[in-house]
Amino acid sequence: MIEKWVQIVRDYKWQIVVPSGIIVAIATVFLMGQTGHTEEQISLTELASSSEQVVEKPSSSHSESQLVVDVKGAVRKPGIYHLSAGSRLHDAVEAAGGLAETADSKSINLAQKLSDEGVVYVATKEEAVSVVPTVTTSPASGDKGEKGSLINLNTATEADLQTISGIGAKRAADIIAYRESNGRFQSVDDLKNVSGIGAKSLENIRPYVTVD
Repeated sequence: MIEKWVQIVRDYKWQIVVPSGIIVAIATVFLMGQTGHTEEQISLTELASSSEQVVEKPSSSHSESQLVVDVKGAVRKPGIYHLSAGSRLHDAVEAAGGLAETADSKSINLAQKLSDEGVVYVATKEEAVSVVPTVTTSPASGDKGEKGSLINLNTATEADLQTISGIGAKRAADIIAYRESNGRFQSVDDLKNVSGIGAKSLENIRPYVTVD
């Protein structure tokens, strides 16, 4: 029986081998195509996953949690300082190295809250300034009559002038006397003509006054 099948294979080997080879080739191509397609899907999936992991949330801004103040006058290190929101005048003075030996501690309210773009001015003992608000917002941010508004040199009273950091009773009286003797102030720079007000004092006073 076996010899009979062997003889058949010998007689029809080409009819058997050729179709079998074709079938094997087709199967091989099909399997390779499926493998390549699967690998492509895996690559696309990994790429999408990587892209999702790379995306990061933008960092939040810290500008709202900080404020900037200009510390002037009788402190050890005058300058611009960045402090945490809610800081007090005491924090600004400490950041500036503390009070200088010539500072008059009675001229400032260390418990006062700071505001962004504010000015902190510490008077000297020679200036004889009573406790006054030393921190104000920028002139543009305040409305008339509210904290941070400008004081008109041509209409201000002595009491009004003494609310300005660096101006005591004597200096306020001198400003009024100058106005009564010489007429209206034409510009803030006219303050340098008032007795006791030099270039440095003028720059400290300038942010708080106007001649409107």
